Amino acid sequence: MSNAPNTAGNERFNAEAANWDNNPSVQEATRLAYETLRPLIENLSEKQATTGTGLDVLEVGCGTGLLSVRVAPLVREIVAVDTADGMIEMLKAKTTLPGSPRNIVPICKLLEDPEDPVLPPSDEKHPSAGRRKFDLALSHLVLHHIPDLRPFLQMLLGCLKPGGRIALTDFEDFGPEAIKFHPKSKLEGVERHGIPRQWIEDLLKEVGFEQVKVWVGWKLDKDVEGWEDDNGSHDGGKKTMQFPFLVCEGVRP
Repeated sequence: MSNAPNTAGNERFNAEAANWDNNPSVQEATRLAYETLRPLIENLSEKQATTGTGLDVLEVGCGTGLLSVRVAPLVREIVAVDTADGMIEMLKAKTTLPGSPRNIVPICKLLEDPEDPVLPPSDEKHPSAGRRKFDLALSHLVLHHIPDLRPFLQMLLGCLKPGGRIALTDFEDFGPEAIKFHPKSKLEGVERHGIPRQWIEDLLKEVGFEQVKVWVGWKLDKDVEGWEDDNGSHDGGKKTMQFPFLVCEGVRP
């Protein structure tokens, strides 16, 4: 879940990696993301099956692989990339457990180039022939960490086959209250407090995606901690807020 290129972000995610999966809010957001994306992934897999090849998926900012592990049984292979080595080590450990999917390729890297040699080759027999292109690229709770989304989205476009798709999920910027998604202690490394719907739609079109669709996939009820309430008094306790999550889709021409 972290593709934050800044050091502060990585230090935080490395420190939290061991206990990341114990956070009920993280688990629930991932479960809802998977349930929302599953029909899309199953539909793509069925279409791909008619050509005799399975679905190749790239997930950027995979964290400990909570989404990767769920998606893996539906696809041929999922290449799971994150910048925090602590997170990737957790994912590697998961992939060795009995009964866990064996079609996950964990990679620790800040991915900025579709031809980065860390990515699998398009042809195993000719490793220098260029990098594999994907049918689908995913990210979950990543966009709000990335300082400049334009090069990131251009990179994803370059990682896709013609006709390949993106499905990127993150919470929506619905106004000033959206800042409360993160506790005040964890605002470092957060580049924006949610994603403005029209803005991301326009940006996806500008970088070259077609059939762009941005829609609210689900709403997450989340405990918000340590923010002042409306009358200015500081409430150290918990209260629950609802955060809408956007699904950002697009197709490479």
